[in-house]
Amino acid sequence: MTHQEFVDDIRAGIPDCLPEPQAYDTEINHAPKRKDILTPDEKRLALRNALRYFPKHLHARLAPEFADELRRYGRIYMYRYRPRYEMYARPIDEYPHRSEQAAAIMMMIQNNLDKAVAQHPHELITYGGNGAVFQNWAQYRLVMKYLSEMTDEQTLVMYSGHPLGLFPSHRWAPRVVVTNGMVIPNYSKPDDWERYNALGVSQYGQMTAGSYMYIGPQGIVHGTTITVLNAARKHLKPGRDDIHGMLFVTSGLGGMSGAQPKAGNIAGVVSVTAEINPLAAQKRYDQGWVDELHYSLDELIPAVRCAVADRRTVSMAYVGNVVDLWERLAAENIAVDLGSDQTSLHNPYAGGYYPVGMTLDESKRMMAEEPDKFRERVFESLRRQVAAINKLAARGMYFFDYGNAFLLMASRAGADVMCDAGRFRYPSYVQDIMGPMFFDYGFGPFRWVCSSGKPEDLAETDRLAAGVLEDMLRTAPDDIRGQLADNLHWIREAGRNNLVVGSQARILYADAEGRARIALAFNDAIRSGAISRPVVLGRDHHDVSGTDSPFRETSNIYDGSQFCADMAVHNVIGDAFRGATWVSLHNGGGVGWGEVINGGFGMVIDGSDDAARRIREMLFWDVNNGIARRSWARNSGSMEAIRREMERTPELQVTMPNLVDDDVIEGSICL
Repeated sequence: MTHQEFVDDIRAGIPDCLPEPQAYDTEINHAPKRKDILTPDEKRLALRNALRYFPKHLHARLAPEFADELRRYGRIYMYRYRPRYEMYARPIDEYPHRSEQAAAIMMMIQNNLDKAVAQHPHELITYGGNGAVFQNWAQYRLVMKYLSEMTDEQTLVMYSGHPLGLFPSHRWAPRVVVTNGMVIPNYSKPDDWERYNALGVSQYGQMTAGSYMYIGPQGIVHGTTITVLNAARKHLKPGRDDIHGMLFVTSGLGGMSGAQPKAGNIAGVVSVTAEINPLAAQKRYDQGWVDELHYSLDELIPAVRCAVADRRTVSMAYVGNVVDLWERLAAENIAVDLGSDQTSLHNPYAGGYYPVGMTLDESKRMMAEEPDKFRERVFESLRRQVAAINKLAARGMYFFDYGNAFLLMASRAGADVMCDAGRFRYPSYVQDIMGPMFFDYGFGPFRWVCSSGKPEDLAETDRLAAGVLEDMLRTAPDDIRGQLADNLHWIREAGRNNLVVGSQARILYADAEGRARIALAFNDAIRSGAISRPVVLGRDHHDVSGTDSPFRETSNIYDGSQFCADMAVHNVIGDAFRGATWVSLHNGGGVGWGEVINGGFGMVIDGSDDAARRIREMLFWDVNNGIARRSWARNSGSMEAIRREMERTPELQVTMPNLVDDDVIEGSICL
């Protein structure tokens, strides 16, 4: 397809003439069939909802086709309308546009749907088994058309993938406002998602899928690297002087969890990651994210022993079920140092977790046709997995929940994961590492994308970011020196670790001061021409203030407010009027529908004075909102961080907690 044909296709939106049907591509990793949950009347409603995107004269042709999709896949994806052009992040100037900010958003959307990036690209799912950019291809086409027409005085409003329309606004307003899955709380159970998604009225946007800010597995590589580094440092065995050769065992290579072997290599450990889907494992191997594929435990176990004995840095993938791996490691008395799990257990019954003793195809059939039986198999599998993990933990393994609802689902399955105090036997990685060491001080996953698509622009941003961190490290207080040093090492090494998949993107953990200084350095470089085109700033929602999630991001908040969602909502509102190019608010993401509220943003900077103003105002709020909330929860690191920020910024006045001595409480309460 020529560039002009691409432009014409974008501008056409939903074409007037009926496109020819497309063959079902068996080389692409497809979403599993969803369970048949709609009543006959609801199926009629789902068809009516789908057909409203199309003129009446096409309804008789499309209705049976969409009904067949609903029957075969449990969803109406409108495969016929999938574009014929290759899906990837093009340089910003290749998109038809009236607003440069809108063109940047088009680039980010296409990156999320790139087959090298997305988990199920033809179902518009980026990661996590159900993290969708849109519900169907009509929505994609309409959104791209709207963005190609938008001016800097309009705002596009998105309802769970559906473009409500372009509305007049002003140049300082967000260009796009996104919500995903914002259903009434009493209708936020997993089956509610299945129903509303099948009806075509709501979707699960995950964290960065439905908000157009996913940058491939690199986005989680850095957080995983930090987690593994610090977990390993904290749990060095007596007599060891460094972490090389420590054994890290985990699971999941689809979507974000492809980051685990790469993070293991950067940290310098031996990692073994189980993956049930051969296509997902092969994809990560072909991309260079995992060093070795092993299809047999008889072959894998000796390889693990040798790598550990040689203290060799290597990443191995076991193409099989993780329960078989855990049970074999326990039976052979392998000394595992670190253990976790990154299967999508927020989505355990629809492709996020596959039970032991079943093939991939058997699981897919059962989850669609016998969902109750499949649920029991999942629970049985989790009980076995935890039993093996407990044996290894008793021998010295440090196991942590990696925020994917593993412990939550295992507890619901009746697995032995609870201790006497009614708490989980194992900590969340946020409780032990990310929360007290990073989030409480405002450090979180700051990311950016070079809209030119040029590697040399990305290299220049790496150089500028490293310079800022070097300068900050010279005068940094002791409690954040380690964070700065690790991130400086990361950004210096980022280029040679081949982290780019899809867009020319980068991520590092930075606090409010660091994010603003790095962004301002980029803005100056764009103005001078050292960076050729605008840069898109953003972050994962997995951050100090973007997410309220009691089993992950806010799991180290202990005043009871970890179950409240004020912070994420305030975050989005504040970002919107302080200069974000787009904002997003989601139900679900990472730990499951109904378990979390996420707030996110994207910001296009172009070298202008206005961009500099927006950087200063918005990034300051985006971080310090969360530090202030964590400070009020009596988190000591946050209390210190917000005091420093109030000294640095006299206009900031934060309500501080008064700490109560334990003996006052104990002497005053009758139990």
